[in-house]
Amino acid sequence: MCAHPVRGRHPVVYRRARRRTGPSQERLRIGRGLDAEGTSHVGATADAAAEQGLASRLGFKPGLIAQEFGYDDDVDHDLRDAVEQLTGSELVDEDSDEVVDAVLLWWRDEDGDLVDALVDALVSLAEGGVIWLLTPKSGRPGHVEPSDIEEAAPTAGLHATSSMSACPEWSGTRLATPKNRR
Repeated sequence: MCAHPVRGRHPVVYRRARRRTGPSQERLRIGRGLDAEGTSHVGATADAAAEQGLASRLGFKPGLIAQEFGYDDDVDHDLRDAVEQLTGSELVDEDSDEVVDAVLLWWRDEDGDLVDALVDALVSLAEGGVIWLLTPKSGRPGHVEPSDIEEAAPTAGLHATSSMSACPEWSGTRLATPKNRR
């Protein structure tokens, strides 16, 4: 115990807290993902949650159907897997005629005409659906200038609603049809 005098008053006595041990503390450690030594054992469930976080940041939800355009060896496979895991279905191939809720469009500077690609992506997109235009980040091969996206989107009947770092090597631009378009 420590006694500290307070001006004009009786001394205040502080009691030092004892470290608790016992069954209740053991349950608390286990509930936090720790073993008896305090070591964390967060396994595949944390990895899966982190992967799903990638897809949920892009607005994907269970039951949505997503189509993919521009697949190549350089795409982010973790993001693809996260979308498939969160939605509960495989990504629909770009040759499919199935109506989809969202599109992942992997696009590199050397891929051709962005307006044509955006129009192709709109063909199967349901009303209210979104296109995530994924482009290599600045300084990486195939980087697409934001001004190119800003120019191509309105020509295809879309507008950019947000941009973000979708994954380590790719930036994402969310494109949607204007609300007053019907």
